[in-house]
Amino acid sequence: MLKILKYTLFDLLRSRWSYIYFGFYLVFASALLFLSGDVSKVVISLMNVILILCPLIATMFGVMYYYNAREFTELLLAQPIRRQDIFWGQYFGLALSLSLSLLLGIGIPFLVYGLLASSEIWNFVTLIGNGVMLSFIFSGLAFLIALSNDNKIKGFGLAILAWLFFAVIYDGLFLLLLLWFREYPLEGLSLGLSILNPIDLSRILVLLELDISALMGYTGAVFQRFFGTGWGMGIAVLALFFWVIVPTWGIRRIADKKDF
Repeated sequence: MLKILKYTLFDLLRSRWSYIYFGFYLVFASALLFLSGDVSKVVISLMNVILILCPLIATMFGVMYYYNAREFTELLLAQPIRRQDIFWGQYFGLALSLSLSLLLGIGIPFLVYGLLASSEIWNFVTLIGNGVMLSFIFSGLAFLIALSNDNKIKGFGLAILAWLFFAVIYDGLFLLLLLWFREYPLEGLSLGLSILNPIDLSRILVLLELDISALMGYTGAVFQRFFGTGWGMGIAVLALFFWVIVPTWGIRRIADKKDF
């Protein structure tokens, strides 16, 4: 698996799309730091971009890489290699390449600006950490969807629908639910539904770290009371890791049973 991971990682790092992804973050972060000069404001601006762009790019890259590498995958399947090692190697290689592009693209401008001597370093670490987790989560979901569907059009459609659901539709349904049942105590339900969406969960963790949960009104106070504690933060981090584990387990399960 490590050999396949290494090959996939270096193959993707040489791709022009990786350079474009890295270059976008490099230019965008540099421009924000140059124009604003306030690291805290730049982190907030980057949060809005990362929480949407990282899942979208990871979803698209995951589906595209699986279908483009199908012939190479069939060659590997003909070798005495466990199926789970093949697909896990490709998945982790893809997720690591996206994470490295994100880390270097945003990290270099912040380091040049003097992040290590800034009081905002932990806010930056929280933001980048959530971006990396989202890259792993949605790369896994994309690989799982592509592995389950041999039809490229259907696979692309389902992958985009999955991203659209977590990024847009889920929040709309969540707000409608809170509106319809506003006369009832929904604190526990709000917390539970937030954990079921990795994008919402990442957004909450970043907002709490930046200490601006007051912008979320009453809901922010509820999240502050729960996720603001060490116990709540631990549950949130475990929930994100759970979102990584589920697609990984699904990839193994489908790969072992699928007739290639």
